[in-house]
Amino acid sequence: MIQLDLIDLGWSLGIVALAAILSSWQQLGLEGQLIYAAGRSLLQLLVVGYIIAIIFALNNPLAVLAILGVMLTIAAIVARDRIGKKIKGMLPVVWGALFVSSALSLSYIIVLIIQPDTWYSPQYLIPLTGMVLGNAMNGASLAGERLASLISQNRLEVETHLCLGATPKQAIATYRKEAIRISLIPTLNQMLVVGIVSLPGLFTGQVLAGIDPFDAASYQILILFAIALTNLLTSILVAEGVYRRFFNRNAQLTLM
Repeated sequence: MIQLDLIDLGWSLGIVALAAILSSWQQLGLEGQLIYAAGRSLLQLLVVGYIIAIIFALNNPLAVLAILGVMLTIAAIVARDRIGKKIKGMLPVVWGALFVSSALSLSYIIVLIIQPDTWYSPQYLIPLTGMVLGNAMNGASLAGERLASLISQNRLEVETHLCLGATPKQAIATYRKEAIRISLIPTLNQMLVVGIVSLPGLFTGQVLAGIDPFDAASYQILILFAIALTNLLTSILVAEGVYRRFFNRNAQLTLM
């Protein structure tokens, strides 16, 4: 693999500069956001690169679990904020949903498929967790935000179902299904066009690193299937947690 040094990274900033110039020319007003986003991503990735290099060198389960815990917590906070800070108690719900779904998928992959010498091998566990968590975070935010919006917008219909004897879960069943389905749309679209319209990051990165394309495709298939399961389970758990926040102990609708 051709390695990139600091000079090469400096030249890569020219790409952002061209984007900023194009934004200025079209009077879009995105120059500041582009420069800020580029600087932040550059700093974050360099810092993460150094931290992960240290963890690789340590090869210690506690260090690996610590970095995974940080990743999980940040993902949960971001997803909670996208759902809405006004809904109380959502952070533990989102954190738990991400933890359960990611742990299930990754355990299946590590124990039954990859089978590394040690279960905490940072070479496999950290990048796989990052890809799974990143997608599950988006699924959680889409499902939660959509369900919360549908319940708020259809208060009269929900209360009518309750008056007719329906339980809270029955009253919002249609909205729950729609929210979960919407959260899966990006994942399903990606699976439908992968290899035809787009080449995912894992596949591209491995090919650039000199890995055999067939091996790279095998790993990409594995992670796509894991993402699908993780997103679905996360969305189901988050939807369960969201709808419960809209009803009190007497099964009455209480909008946030």
